[in-house]
Amino acid sequence: MLVLGIETSCDDTSLAFYSDERGVIANLTASQIIHDDYGGVVPEIASRQHITTLIPVYEELLRLAGVERSDIDGIGVSNGPGLIGSLLVGVGFARSLAWGLGIPVVGVHHIEAHILSNELEGELLRYPCVVLVVSGGHTQLFHAERAGVYRLAGSTRDDAAGEAFDKIAKLLGFGFPGGAALEKAAKDGDPQAVSFPRAMRGRSDFDFSFSGLKTAVRLHVESRSPLTEGDKADIAASSQQAIVDILVEKTLACARHSEVGDVYLAGGVAANGTLRKQLDAACTEEGIVCHAPLLDYCTDNGAMVARTAHTYLSRGRDDGLALDVFARGILGSP
Repeated sequence: MLVLGIETSCDDTSLAFYSDERGVIANLTASQIIHDDYGGVVPEIASRQHITTLIPVYEELLRLAGVERSDIDGIGVSNGPGLIGSLLVGVGFARSLAWGLGIPVVGVHHIEAHILSNELEGELLRYPCVVLVVSGGHTQLFHAERAGVYRLAGSTRDDAAGEAFDKIAKLLGFGFPGGAALEKAAKDGDPQAVSFPRAMRGRSDFDFSFSGLKTAVRLHVESRSPLTEGDKADIAASSQQAIVDILVEKTLACARHSEVGDVYLAGGVAANGTLRKQLDAACTEEGIVCHAPLLDYCTDNGAMVARTAHTYLSRGRDDGLALDVFARGILGSP
């Protein structure tokens, strides 16, 4: 089965082909650099850019993969959560293509796609397991019982970890998106230089909170301005450590409570080297196996959508032309 995956939930236009025999055949992403000028993603601009880039990316993907339109057996498309305008562009294109080719189309939950990005190396998830989904818009812990069955164990009470990374990077003058720039600066800093708060630590639940950390960093920056490059490096390292510490602690606590032997990372922040290393070390000490997706598949991509859609298309599912979008929606049991 050859599946086309379409991802337009935010500002990246990403398409991919996936098959059970060959895995990821081709994955192509067009990023919208224009949002750098605004310090964040502008929804209206994002949707208009998808309209401009979607068909050219699709045609180039066909060429790169050496695939004919008639070869496609099914389509998967992110239909939420995300920016409504952006989702509508992707879903509208997917429905039109499915109608024209006479093939099934399924809507893919964006968070489940991130979770199943761990299968793009060819190994299926080991259920039951605990998954930490951490990105610019989400920080959630799930207990995954089996494919398609997830229970939300904990989530952020306010800001997502990825948003905290980006906002702190902006405070330090690193631009947007700033997660990667902050991680790079942190390599030259002392993670113990500033004692930033670890909110929700020591509680029996598995929830997170990062708004207080952002405020603490802002107040520290204001008290130290003008900042030297050394100051920026120390703040970057210390704030990153505060975020990573609480992510690791909560994930391990959830894994112990759920009595699972496997923990998975997913989402854009799963690319953070400090998080990957610290979570892996903590899991190893507990006798738990830690898994993380390939770096290329941490951010939004069509391959993860195609892989997820393959699971449901193989079961005979077809959402048809009635497929709609949703801006918010927690991944859970069907």
